Amino acid sequence: MQAQAFVDAVPLPCLLVDQTDRIYAVNSGALDLLGQGLLGSNYATMLRAPALLDALETCLQDKRPKVAEYFSTEGGQDITYRVSCRFIEPVDAKRDAGGVLVAFEDITHVAQAGQMRRDFVANVSHELRTPLTALMGFIETLRGPAKDDGAVHDRFLGIMESEAQRMNRLVGDLLSLSHVETEERVRPTQKVLLTDILNSTLNSLRPVVDEAAVTLEAAFCDEPIYLNADSDQIRQVLTNLVENAVKYGGSGARVTVKLSYVARDPSLRMTAARLQVIDYGAGIDPIHLPRLTERFYRADSHRSRELGGTGLGLAIVKHIINRHRGRMQIESELGQGSVFTVILPCIPLPNAE
Repeated sequence: MQAQAFVDAVPLPCLLVDQTDRIYAVNSGALDLLGQGLLGSNYATMLRAPALLDALETCLQDKRPKVAEYFSTEGGQDITYRVSCRFIEPVDAKRDAGGVLVAFEDITHVAQAGQMRRDFVANVSHELRTPLTALMGFIETLRGPAKDDGAVHDRFLGIMESEAQRMNRLVGDLLSLSHVETEERVRPTQKVLLTDILNSTLNSLRPVVDEAAVTLEAAFCDEPIYLNADSDQIRQVLTNLVENAVKYGGSGARVTVKLSYVARDPSLRMTAARLQVIDYGAGIDPIHLPRLTERFYRADSHRSRELGGTGLGLAIVKHIINRHRGRMQIESELGQGSVFTVILPCIPLPNAE
């Protein structure tokens, strides 16, 4: 009875195994994880995980703490547990021989974070390796067979400059991503007039828009919309979205930027500024939409690299919007263009009801 009360008090799935290899106490969390019929069974027939069985057996023998991993699946998702085995000395040696407490701690988030870091390092390495390999090849050629060929020099130096600029953009976006991630939990407190930021940003983007022969339309509401924000980061969001619309949706020859005031946005449950960047180009296959804000994810990786994309722009945008406690929605269909909507909490208008 004492053993059962003990495992019931543990907030993790856990069970007790005695020196005869029998499970003599188990809580509800362990029953949900491992199934019914545990009580009184031999642990080796119920657990069936070689690493865990080895740890438990060794702990029973030498009475020293052991740790193992246990893997399960729930709702189609892989779950990783860190399993701690600790020997418990008997309270009454005449009635109890002691046993091992086996506790299951869900560390899936830790495992996923580790995998994300490994993927990130692999992606950065891949993104840098391509231009570096090209640069090394061109340098070797310029030092060797093309040493005295002026025409080849000029052509290769142009390509090398392009590859160096690509690496510079990647490093810049990596630094920017690191910066916005560091500040993501710090809520901005600067009161800014959103229309002023948008107008100045669109003016600075005019050369990019003109070069692409795209018509940029601005449709802003008449109300003065104020919000607590980092003005530089809001500029970064609009710059990224408009440049993407020009690059990837420019085949529609038109990009529209809309700003409206919402007295109560259902997603934020408060007053909000709704900023939309709309293009009328080829659109994006809906299958890609849920992953567009992932680091280095590209719907069309070849085209993105050709246009100078690093694969980090929308990830940066997502973190900036998170910092401002906002939301982003992406709508697109092939052949129908794309709509990127940014919803940011704003200061209610004085005459708002």
